[in-house]
Amino acid sequence: MKSSFSDLWQVGRQMLCFAILATGFVISFAVPSHASSAGDVWGADYFPNYELQAHTGETLRFFDDVIKDKVVAVNFIFTTCKDVCPMETARMVSVYKIMGDRVGSDVFFYSITIDPENDTVDVLRDYAERFGVDGENWKFLTGKKEEIDAIREKFGLYGDPLEEQDLSNHNINLMLGNQATGHWVRRSPFENPYILSNQLGAWLHGYKEAGEHVQNDYASAPKLRQISSGEMMFRDRCASCHDISGGLAPGRNARPLGPDLYGVTLRREDAWLRRWLAEPDKMVASGDPVAVALNAQWEIVMPNFRLDDGEIDDLINYMAGETTRIEQRYAAAVEEKEHDMHDHSSHQHGEH
Repeated sequence: MKSSFSDLWQVGRQMLCFAILATGFVISFAVPSHASSAGDVWGADYFPNYELQAHTGETLRFFDDVIKDKVVAVNFIFTTCKDVCPMETARMVSVYKIMGDRVGSDVFFYSITIDPENDTVDVLRDYAERFGVDGENWKFLTGKKEEIDAIREKFGLYGDPLEEQDLSNHNINLMLGNQATGHWVRRSPFENPYILSNQLGAWLHGYKEAGEHVQNDYASAPKLRQISSGEMMFRDRCASCHDISGGLAPGRNARPLGPDLYGVTLRREDAWLRRWLAEPDKMVASGDPVAVALNAQWEIVMPNFRLDDGEIDDLINYMAGETTRIEQRYAAAVEEKEHDMHDHSSHQHGEH
């Protein structure tokens, strides 16, 4: 997988450029222009060196062992979260798979609990296993609450202590950074995994994977397909855990974290599906048999994204339309194959 990263870099670069053009968002570095070395500015004098315990059983120091001279992805989670945390971890799993064997080589992943009282080493080990995480290359870390909060504060991810008495109110952004260069950026867990992979694998390494520079012009650029709001939402919120394939189309996830949603609008009653998209946590808590069974089967908690009625309409329309599209494409492929077989058989008979 490492050998194909340059191809992924090109895809990620194109998507990143499109995202910047579309949103007007430009990444900036909070590094003083007069600093002799950005890595010195964001070095041992800035970041604490607290001890943290990994789910693999080892003890790591935050600065010396976790971030020093590394390109890292760091997020903050808690394992009992029924909100965005599972989706955030699932999105990092997608990035982890794209990065391949570069993870643990020149890119490092860390997830730090904000609920160390409950998230012990054993609990974090179970959580990592649920997501199929290799403990050698991605560490889940726990420690002292006040020290973890201090680390979050250094990243600008620590909010109002009163609000964060409810842990669901914590800042969900993840940090991507190169400690040696002092380049850090906060990213949303809803970001496209290829863009995140590009930032980790290319931008934070000074584009060392870019290869030969190719001059292109706008006239030769491919026409962009219009993406519906439902598809955009599915990509942002659902694609890290779910496919829509039905075995009739290639799936994105080699190890899916949730059920295939092909035909889900036909399998489930409309009212049930709408409520599931609106308040899955309440359905599980109320003992809805289908919701409880799904929760037990997949182990990963379905997050409550607090979708409104319009967003639910968009998602349902997209899933229904994607199912129809796959069915039609599959039927056309079968028809074409049968036609080719018929032509081949007729040709053989003609020879005799």
